[in-house]
Amino acid sequence: MSGHSKWSTIKRQKGVNDAKRGAVFTKIGNQIAIAARSGTDPTMNSNLALAIEKAKAANMPNSNIDRAIARVADKSAAALTEETYEGYGSGGVGIIVEVATDNKNRTLPEVKMALTKNGGRFADSGSVMFQFKRQGVITVEGSGEDTLLTVLEAGALDAVEEDNEMIVYTEQKDLMKVRKNLLDAGLKVKDAELQYVPTTTVPITDRETAEKVLKVMDALDDLDDVTAVHTNADIQIDL
Repeated sequence: MSGHSKWSTIKRQKGVNDAKRGAVFTKIGNQIAIAARSGTDPTMNSNLALAIEKAKAANMPNSNIDRAIARVADKSAAALTEETYEGYGSGGVGIIVEVATDNKNRTLPEVKMALTKNGGRFADSGSVMFQFKRQGVITVEGSGEDTLLTVLEAGALDAVEEDNEMIVYTEQKDLMKVRKNLLDAGLKVKDAELQYVPTTTVPITDRETAEKVLKVMDALDDLDDVTAVHTNADIQIDL
């Protein structure tokens, strides 16, 4: 998979500390609220089902999940909109920022500030996006030829083995189907979501550039309105 990027892996390995847990719940709650606009029944709404799975994986209380879904019917709740912003980081790496916001006039300057203060820059719409493709990405526990064969038989497009895990790529529309097939095959699914996957990557081989890339990614990820950050940086050194 030429578009493999280690940012998601690095982010997962960092974990979620107590100080950030409330912010994580807010982000996931926003994702649930937006997904629920297409239907509040997760059995009929795959995007909502994915968001709820993500909430449960983060140990988000059921009451928080229920409140997020209930926002659909709450006329007094601020309306959320989804926006996607583009930028560049150190070394010329591309960055895609997904947000869910009730105030674009607040969120856009925050994203621009996070980029410029950390060695990046904001980019025009479309100038970075062409380097990415929207795909399903599933993290499966396990490695080896047998696991890879099972993954491919489940309908995956491709898979990359990394740190005793298999990073599985699917067509956007097939994410839930492949996830179910993997579970039915007895594999442990650790995570499943839609991502902007790079079609080509930018190799990062020096520590200074790698640290700058992670710094801007962290700064963006820390913003309350940001739901996901993607990059085509391929960090090839241990940090």
